[in-house]
Amino acid sequence: AVAGFALSLLFHVTRTEVCPASCNCKSLGEMKGLHVNCSSRKLTEVPALPVSTKRLYLHNNSLTSVPPGALDSLRSLEEVRMSDNPWNCDCHILYLKLWLEDISAASLEDTRCASPAPVRMKPLRQLNGNELGVCRRLLPIKCLEFFWRDLILIAGTIITLILVAWALKFSKKLVCQINLSLYDSRGRLLGRHTSKNH
Repeated sequence: AVAGFALSLLFHVTRTEVCPASCNCKSLGEMKGLHVNCSSRKLTEVPALPVSTKRLYLHNNSLTSVPPGALDSLRSLEEVRMSDNPWNCDCHILYLKLWLEDISAASLEDTRCASPAPVRMKPLRQLNGNELGVCRRLLPIKCLEFFWRDLILIAGTIITLILVAWALKFSKKLVCQINLSLYDSRGRLLGRHTSKNH
């Protein structure tokens, strides 16, 4: 079991260190990281990137969004370029915006929206709550879903506890009745036994 776990871990590490087929990777030598160039490759989605990526170039592609969590493993990243992509700045762009705010202010400034029309050519950094209003409209629906889910879970828990309490109470009554009937039958037997002796 330990050997199997070690092999799967080794496979995971080596797989995440493999350079994507659509990119060009170069070692940075003593910096112990990779320069990963995926620019101008007509990419429509971000490929699985090596975790040791220090420089990442994704500019001049056909990227419209980045799935939440797709870039979280790049903890060694020091430089990133994502400009010249047709970014769709709707609710789904929030992950990329927040990620770039933490990683690279310069890249955030250079990354511009291609759609929808009201924010076309606007830097991702300048997007505000009004322009991402659809996210606010989605929030109450999500909250309502969680509310009903939690309400059903709470109701189910309460019903279960009531049934358990009723079952315990019923079982105690049953035990008491059995004990009383046993005591009564013993008393009658004892009475009969003493009357026979007399």
